[in-house]
Amino acid sequence: MPDDTVGKDVSPQSPANRKGSEVGAPRDQRSGSDEREKGFLSELFAPVAGFGVSFSTMFRKVATEEYPEKPRPTAPRFHGRHQLNRYPDGLEKCIGCELCAWACPADAILVEGADNDDTPLDQGGKGRFSPGERYGRVYQINYLRCIFCGLCIEACPTRALTMTNFYELADNDRGKLIFTKDQLLAPLQSGMLTTPMPMSDGLEERDYYQGKVSEPTAAQRAYVEARDARDADGDDDDAYADGPGNVGAAVPGVHDLVHSSHPTAPETREGANP
Repeated sequence: MPDDTVGKDVSPQSPANRKGSEVGAPRDQRSGSDEREKGFLSELFAPVAGFGVSFSTMFRKVATEEYPEKPRPTAPRFHGRHQLNRYPDGLEKCIGCELCAWACPADAILVEGADNDDTPLDQGGKGRFSPGERYGRVYQINYLRCIFCGLCIEACPTRALTMTNFYELADNDRGKLIFTKDQLLAPLQSGMLTTPMPMSDGLEERDYYQGKVSEPTAAQRAYVEARDARDADGDDDDAYADGPGNVGAAVPGVHDLVHSSHPTAPETREGANP
């Protein structure tokens, strides 16, 4: 196809090119108003035009959250304070496997397991704390290190450890932020018995995991009554069985008092997803 531009002036300044297009033409030869040729007021307020959003929000009403008088509710799966859960009869779900401690990236969890004792009570038996072979004799979480990532929850094979919606953990004493087993253990619900005690009659460990236990049996109630009567006669030598593992956490802080008056078991993942 022959080129019809041969011998013709196709520069931007040519009259033929100015009629069809203004691309490449000098600014002073383009049609329309120039941006630099604005009025005096436009040039005066141009530097502050970027603050328009800031100025428009200065006079709006601020939505103030009245905390702590009216705390804002958290999400249903909020990562808050941990909780050691129980079975419906009162036995602990923790089996002392220490998988949560291994999964913790901040090394904030300390677990020491011990064997359950099925020796009869009249022969000096201490009973069992969990349906498994072992239980968590010592359980501590250092909230000075905890990053609330939830990896310990995912590692627990029995769903013994869950996270509540409780988040008011600030304190002026570092020792009180090391929570022990007695502080992390879920409060007793209606019908539950305090450990140690034997498993339900005719049930095995797997039956507990499969949710076949709904309430304590008469034999378990009789065992707990006999155990309490025996403990009333003498002191228990095991300081870790029912008490805290360190002196700093033995004295509860303000956050412990609030948590004890408002049990969070129904608000945890365990309550939402049993």
